[in-house]
Amino acid sequence: MEYNLIIVGVVALFIGLTILAKYNLIVREYNSVTRGWADVLTQERQRSRIIPELDRVLQDHKDYESELLPKITALRQGINALEDNNIDTKLQSEVDKASQDLMKGINVAVEAYPELKASESFSKFMYEITEQEENVGAAVRIFNQNVAHFNSCIQSFPNNIVNAMINKKKVIEVFTDSKAAAEFEYKPNF
Repeated sequence: MEYNLIIVGVVALFIGLTILAKYNLIVREYNSVTRGWADVLTQERQRSRIIPELDRVLQDHKDYESELLPKITALRQGINALEDNNIDTKLQSEVDKASQDLMKGINVAVEAYPELKASESFSKFMYEITEQEENVGAAVRIFNQNVAHFNSCIQSFPNNIVNAMINKKKVIEVFTDSKAAAEFEYKPNF
């Protein structure tokens, strides 16, 4: 009888430790996702700090398109609407689209006013905005990688059982760029 209790105790201990390990794994993966999203927001906020500088540079030249200022304002508002505790990939997509529209407007202004292109401050700004665009892209890639790891973690066995019983975390949507996806003829069949 004691032998059976020892076996049951060892099995119960093993199951308990397994559940604890799976619980901690899910928490760790979820924290990676939230950290990744915070990094995306950090890069977006860094990009938003450049916007006033853009405004100053373009105001100095007074020769930019009248549509550019509302685009700058809309981009700043979109970036400020992103929240740390709310993963909103759709809003992030809108902010990226607004940024792309802004860049198109700047290119039009540069083509129309060559003296703007020659400005040292404008050149520095363009370098910085390009670097910030790359940083946002890298942060989004890391976020999507963390989301993929997390989603796999909560969907695989036995993690899915532990998640359903204890963690109750839901699958998180990855960030997608519908405009970029539309440009590809290839569509994966999944």
